[in-house]
Amino acid sequence: MPRNWVNWAIAQIEADFQRSADTHLIKLDLPHLTDIDIYLKDESTHPTGSLKHRLARSLFLYSLCNGWIREGTPIIESSSGSTAISEAYFARLLGLPFIAVIPKSTAQKKIDQIEFYGGRCHLVEPADIYTESARLAQELNGHYMDQFTYAERATDWRGNNNIADAIFRQMLHERFPVPSHIVMSPGTGGTSATIGRYLRYQKVDTRLCVVDPDNSVFFDYFQTLDNSLTSTACSRIEGIGRPRVEPSFIPGVVDEMRQIPDTASIATILWLEQIIGRKTGASTGTNLYGVLQLADEMRRKGESGSIVTLICDSGERYLDSYYDPKWVAERIGDIQPYVDQLARFSETGELEAL
Repeated sequence: MPRNWVNWAIAQIEADFQRSADTHLIKLDLPHLTDIDIYLKDESTHPTGSLKHRLARSLFLYSLCNGWIREGTPIIESSSGSTAISEAYFARLLGLPFIAVIPKSTAQKKIDQIEFYGGRCHLVEPADIYTESARLAQELNGHYMDQFTYAERATDWRGNNNIADAIFRQMLHERFPVPSHIVMSPGTGGTSATIGRYLRYQKVDTRLCVVDPDNSVFFDYFQTLDNSLTSTACSRIEGIGRPRVEPSFIPGVVDEMRQIPDTASIATILWLEQIIGRKTGASTGTNLYGVLQLADEMRRKGESGSIVTLICDSGERYLDSYYDPKWVAERIGDIQPYVDQLARFSETGELEAL
């Protein structure tokens, strides 16, 4: 098969990568934590506004190099929104049709962004995103990207400017350059797999803590290794948490898992906005609440060091949901106990138990 178009497509993606500077590493100003530094790698500044920009780039390159995508191939993806936005961007870059199979509950602003990049949205019940994506790919003679299967293998975890490599390069001149912990929440599980493998390959003592929201099976799977686990409820934190064990989630590279209440996640993004002056998505709240738990435990033990996590996407996508008090009260619950807990944390540096 002639490779002219594939060669051109790979060159377009590589050129797009070269035009993009790495994302910023933000240090939080928390004066009461004198011996512990907290950093957020701001993945919301990618061209498509989220961590999933890295994944989409890797999935396209992986699929092109495997011979799965050719000129004109329709691209289909099952997603809760952010991956679909990023894949729609790359599909437009290559002149390919794109269909996002997304849950009916997906935020409207995410749907608008998918359509902005020329994608078409196919809204289904959350449990149907996998089968419907496969059906459409077969019907249209297209390629089902299947991020939940291929996320962990599409990225080169040994280096090649993956997110773990970028974190360590940016931390090089900090007070504690080798983090005590990196905290990540799983959607596909691909990012935690990349980070965990990289930490082992580089022979560093950094521990990977994976934080899971309510209504997700990853935490229970980590405890039991039963990959048949499923949940009838769906995660309320868009982009993370799954009702089934995804193939890309690799428990063996994870040092510790914690389950973070959704109410804590929402309270944490409101708390973070007061510190950095910006809104972030709810998955960032899940990440950061896990960081604050670890920081408090380190403080109590008299330990010093750094902790790194991610800003996964911008809160501007969620003005009608996570930043709407009425919506939160109806869909998430009472966040006030965690709002009060975090206010006390700001004053004392102590995260009191609830």
